[in-house]
Amino acid sequence: MNTLVAEAPASVAERLNATGTANALELRGVSKLFGALAALSDITISVAPGERRAVLGSNGAGKTTLFNCITGDFLPTTGTVRFFGEDVTEFAAHERIRRGLRRTYQISLLFTGLTVLDNIYLACRGVSRGRFSFIRPHRNDALMATAEDLVRVVHLDDVKDTIVANLSYGQQRQLEIAMALSGAPRFILFDEPAAGLSPTERSELIEILTGLPGHMGYIIIEHDMDVALRVSESVTMMHNGRIFKEGKPAEIEEDPEVQALYLGGGDE
Repeated sequence: MNTLVAEAPASVAERLNATGTANALELRGVSKLFGALAALSDITISVAPGERRAVLGSNGAGKTTLFNCITGDFLPTTGTVRFFGEDVTEFAAHERIRRGLRRTYQISLLFTGLTVLDNIYLACRGVSRGRFSFIRPHRNDALMATAEDLVRVVHLDDVKDTIVANLSYGQQRQLEIAMALSGAPRFILFDEPAAGLSPTERSELIEILTGLPGHMGYIIIEHDMDVALRVSESVTMMHNGRIFKEGKPAEIEEDPEVQALYLGGGDE
């Protein structure tokens, strides 16, 4: 059995069944104001279970604010957020995590003094029923087995016992993905995972993301269009806090208005 999705068999079955009954994520008329500044304006998006979507846009387009409204770091000024059919608009971030939503951040949030495997194990423990227990893991600990599986999923087998501070930047980004995969998530938000990566590391990232289980949907924010378009099946283009274009990767890549925006001519 794949322990990547085997946190608790009954709950996993319920989650997989639920994916056929509602969109994984629905935003309806979501706006976010900071004083007089409209960071988001009337955002409406539907993402199906298992769908992989890229959200593109220049700096200031509203991408990170969008993620913050989805995760509960910000509450929207207006509009609703639904996660697998449930209205989570007013839910705190930890309540959304309990329902299977995960996120990575632009800035690494890792325990740099611990090993790769320890970081992943703690992430698994943090979303498990026994997260408050002080008992050390035993040899047959199911969560440790899951952590070992996640090490392989993100291609860190050779450095699993390495202290995180000694990893390359690209390896630390891979570790963040493993931690986001803990606890059998139903949906993940990836916030610029390719930022700062070398061409070789970007290729590895693409391989990791395209190799995730088919039922596991995600949204990826990314400035690197090559990465974003290769790991997604649909694209939402944002500009000035609004949805500018939506379509398949090939349609977005060939769209003259999108090309103008990315080449600096889209602000007029």
